[in-house]
Amino acid sequence: MRRRILLAAGCGTLLAPRLARSEATEVDLLLVLAADVSQSMQNRDLRLQREGYIAALRDREVMEAAASGPIGAIAVAYVEWSGVDDQRILVPWVRIGDVGDAARVALLLEEAPLRSGNWTSISMALAMSRRLIAAAPFQAQRRVVDVSGDGENNHGPPAEQERDLTVAEGIVVNGLPILRPSARLAGTGLPGETALEEHYRTLVTGGARAFVLPAQGFESFADAIRRKLVMEIADLAPSGPAKPSAA
Repeated sequence: MRRRILLAAGCGTLLAPRLARSEATEVDLLLVLAADVSQSMQNRDLRLQREGYIAALRDREVMEAAASGPIGAIAVAYVEWSGVDDQRILVPWVRIGDVGDAARVALLLEEAPLRSGNWTSISMALAMSRRLIAAAPFQAQRRVVDVSGDGENNHGPPAEQERDLTVAEGIVVNGLPILRPSARLAGTGLPGETALEEHYRTLVTGGARAFVLPAQGFESFADAIRRKLVMEIADLAPSGPAKPSAA
């Protein structure tokens, strides 16, 4: 099936290239923020998730983490995804070196309309994120894909297949599952929140120092993504064995 990678009209296409122009090409981290907008998410859920990312980009601790590396800057791209043919780049690569850069990225997200997709293809979100990193106009030793979502991979290739390909390229995949106490994942006897967290731990995340930081519902998403970004940007993720990678 032909995959569409759509660029949000207006705000992303006009502002992001201007932000990056004449900036240094080296950064401490390339970070793709990949947010689930599948059909299981209601308008309120979509709004709370988007507002969580916006608040995190305006957070003092997050900016201090971004400035803590040797170069003192990171590059961020923001993607929304659902089924295999639905990945949309809301914010192309932007170098964030100060509060003003982060505020402009937050404004792009604030002005972009909310939307809802269809299926949940974590695998294709990872595949697109991998291509996005390969085409980045910046260079960094650390490259991370941060995936947030409220369901298991149910469309396209197995999530672990694309996870392994991503890890094989030296890219770390971290996960932020959004847990719903009343949900149950298909084919498991576990409560939804337990099964979803395990799905992310075993089939989605991978790479050196990869980690999962769940949000206890959409109401706590803002705090979870703020803490997660601080850990990712400052490389404070708990140490542990790397997830499996492709041979």
